[in-house]
Amino acid sequence: MSYTGVKVDCETLLSRFQETDSVRFEDFLKIWQDVKFSNIFLGGMRSLEMNKFTKESFAVACLYFLPPYTFQIRVGALYLLYGLYNTQLCQPKQKIRVALKDWHELESFHQDLLNAQHLDAVYIFRQMRLSRAFHFTGMPTLLTFRSIKKPTNSAGKEEFKDIRDKVKDLVSTDTLEEMLNIHEHYQKTKCLISADKSKPDKALSLIKDGFVDSLKNLVTEHQQWKKRTRKPRTEAEEKEATSQESEGSERARALAKIKSKSYNCVTVAPKSRRHRQVEMASVTPASNSKKRTRQKARKSTRKTAIKQEALDLEDDKEGGSKRRPKSTRLPIIPEEDSSSSSEEMPVVKRRRTSKKRGKTS
Repeated sequence: MSYTGVKVDCETLLSRFQETDSVRFEDFLKIWQDVKFSNIFLGGMRSLEMNKFTKESFAVACLYFLPPYTFQIRVGALYLLYGLYNTQLCQPKQKIRVALKDWHELESFHQDLLNAQHLDAVYIFRQMRLSRAFHFTGMPTLLTFRSIKKPTNSAGKEEFKDIRDKVKDLVSTDTLEEMLNIHEHYQKTKCLISADKSKPDKALSLIKDGFVDSLKNLVTEHQQWKKRTRKPRTEAEEKEATSQESEGSERARALAKIKSKSYNCVTVAPKSRRHRQVEMASVTPASNSKKRTRQKARKSTRKTAIKQEALDLEDDKEGGSKRRPKSTRLPIIPEEDSSSSSEEMPVVKRRRTSKKRGKTS
């Protein structure tokens, strides 16, 4: 995303709308006018850059218009798209890109608005459809052939997401009532089959009688536990946690002291094993041990160098007479005699050519 500020501005606008705890268009319009959000297009951009900026702003707003965000945030995103579409400066107007797979979600959202009688949101959605603001496409983003693009971070704000309780959705009040009715009907049929019509036989008792009540109690316990976990910690709970941590650290220190004392104590060997007397090695820090190893290495290198020099001197004294002194002069190349060189060189004879002189008469 090249325009990162657009996402930040849209999120701040939606967060302020979320604080109102309302889905009315009047409240959204007050926030829009307060922050002067229509000035987002007044940047002195050229036509191509303006088209790109408008498309990206639509993409950011459309991200919060789809699930998994809360109902209020989706209504706010609808109002935001309506405002951006009508205040854009592009000619012709840019359309909001909507994939075909997402259109079913928008239709169900429109039906929810109708059922909840949010007529202002229904009117705005209808006006956008009549003005043909939506561009129905196969994919939410434009795809081109053999184009390598950087992956865009399309993750929305976590605070806007609708956190649903799956246990509550699975076991609702309606399902519990249905299960209770089925259980009662099952008990009646067992009584009709059994010999004693008032009570069912023990052979037919395959399910507990209080099955629905126990399930209801489990769901309520789960909800209470979830509320407790969501609540912030009080000062007393924080103090208890810190006290537990301090107790654990004190215990660890005590164990470390006991171990150090046990290792410091050295058992005295008997008289028969005096030669195997145990000696306690003093523990030195790592820095001192490193220094000692370096000093030992230096001393050993010095000793070896001195020994080598002594051996070299002895060898020179013993074999001094046998060895010849090395000459520092350069080798002399003997020159050949001129006579021999002249004899060896071949003699080339030249013919004299007589010049013809002109005869004088």
